[in-house]
Amino acid sequence: MARMGAKVTGTDISDAAINYATQLNEQLGLDAGFVEADTYSVPEKLSEQFDIVFATYGVIGWLPHMQRWADVVARMLKPGGRLVFVEFHPAVWMFDNQFTHVQYSYFNHGPIIETLQGTYADREADIQMKEIGWNHALSDVMQSLINAGMEITQIKEYDYSVYNCFSNTVETTPGQWQIKDMEGKLPMMYALEAVKVQ
Repeated sequence: MARMGAKVTGTDISDAAINYATQLNEQLGLDAGFVEADTYSVPEKLSEQFDIVFATYGVIGWLPHMQRWADVVARMLKPGGRLVFVEFHPAVWMFDNQFTHVQYSYFNHGPIIETLQGTYADREADIQMKEIGWNHALSDVMQSLINAGMEITQIKEYDYSVYNCFSNTVETTPGQWQIKDMEGKLPMMYALEAVKVQ
């Protein structure tokens, strides 16, 4: 977006991610800015409002409360501004890590706590760690945005992932991965656009 001429501000909870983004920005000669903040506290670190809030892949699974997230999105948008959001589908998070059976609820009944080998960036890493996440039904996401004064203008679901970040996947089309033996049957990502009502 910065390469296309947009004035861009990125946020992340990780100081390492912010440092890397800053270095990459300098290497590419771009004019993006970066702020270290957890999602809920972004309005405390940024007073301005934006034309677009763009959030993607693995954002809301770390957050317990959808309404707090939606309120932050609305706060950061100018009237008429748009949220462009792409996320892994909540149906994916119902399964065990090997996709052999349904292990968790589609609905947010509290935290999902797992001890996992590796990290989400490297499943083979020699690390064992406890991971805490939440599953958010599509209705929770959409209703929270509506409650925050947003109008949902588009929603799409996809039966593939653009990242090979799940177990037991097959590449069905270049750049598209599906769960083996569930090809075409399981929603894996969704995308929505919502506009802040003026």
